[in-house]
Amino acid sequence: MSETFFDFAIIGAGIAGASLAAELEQTHRVVLLDREEFAGYHSTGRSAALFSEIYGNSTIRALSRASRDFFFSPPADFAPVALVKRRGSLYIARHSQLPDLMQFASSEDVADGVRIVTSEEARGLCPILRKESVASAVLEEQAADVDVSALHQGYLRWFRSRGGLLVTNADVRSLVRANAEWRIATSSGSFHARTIVNAAGAWADIVAQMAGAASLQIQPRRRTAILVELPTAISAETWPMVVDIDETFYFKPDAGLLLISPADETPVEASDVQPEELDVAIAIDRIEQATTLKIQKIRRRWAGLRSFAPDRTPVVGFDPVQQGFFWLAAHGGYGIQTAPALSKLAAQLLRREQNSADSINPAIISDLSPQRFSVEDPARSIA
Repeated sequence: MSETFFDFAIIGAGIAGASLAAELEQTHRVVLLDREEFAGYHSTGRSAALFSEIYGNSTIRALSRASRDFFFSPPADFAPVALVKRRGSLYIARHSQLPDLMQFASSEDVADGVRIVTSEEARGLCPILRKESVASAVLEEQAADVDVSALHQGYLRWFRSRGGLLVTNADVRSLVRANAEWRIATSSGSFHARTIVNAAGAWADIVAQMAGAASLQIQPRRRTAILVELPTAISAETWPMVVDIDETFYFKPDAGLLLISPADETPVEASDVQPEELDVAIAIDRIEQATTLKIQKIRRRWAGLRSFAPDRTPVVGFDPVQQGFFWLAAHGGYGIQTAPALSKLAAQLLRREQNSADSINPAIISDLSPQRFSVEDPARSIA
């Protein structure tokens, strides 16, 4: 492929890169590069996402609230199907966990979106819960399943229809900056761009090092998910997603099956991760301890990568060391539910817009900025 100049080269075509590409292509020339054959192969393609306004820290919750309208009332030309389906989420607590549950429920940006329910009501919502595993619970009735594929493909369609170029099998080989522009050499050709956007997920720090940007110590962590069969007499379609208040497990209905997870966060190297048998066994044990379910058959198991900055908040903004290098990374498990707001915010920052009608609170921008970390110039540290 011959070299072409772009305003922005976005590395990573998962939900973060795809949503930002669709936003930027309205006003700029954008190339979206992905190392895999199919966009969204890693974290995005393995997500069992729930839209929840109470999941994550306060910054995540604010971004989720800012994304709500897009999920529930998307533009008419965005997707042929609904992006969300009402599910509800139920955070449960044993007697020993009640202080944690009450503290969570009383948080300023949580309290208005939930109600505390009794053990009996919780077990009415999800009949397989054991009485001793639910002393009380917090119910978020507005939580909803997200059609991840419809969301991701919607952004990619928008991007391509606006003239954007998606290049897959484009593993980045080198990043060289000269004369205020970047040359990106990939396995599918070379590209020139004024600005690089690092949306590489678990590979974000690796891409940053190639570019001579700051290392922000973004850590990929493995998360295990398993689909198990339910007894034929059980219909789980109306159950909420059930989450242990200390997030040691969760489960939710999924197309006639039950998706379960031990909510593991094992630090790993960026790779095509696979589930470990120990994590599968832990998931089954925790679900059987909390419910009356006896898991007999596993239909499918997989693992995905959730990448975190040290403070567990996404990193969005220009690099503090390398000019023309922009971070859109470390979304943890929240990239799907925050994509509409984060893509608009990132596009505003990249266009250097101020005071637009849908601007995000400046405090949120500060919370997300790479500038919040104390970093060292990689060139000086190597020397």
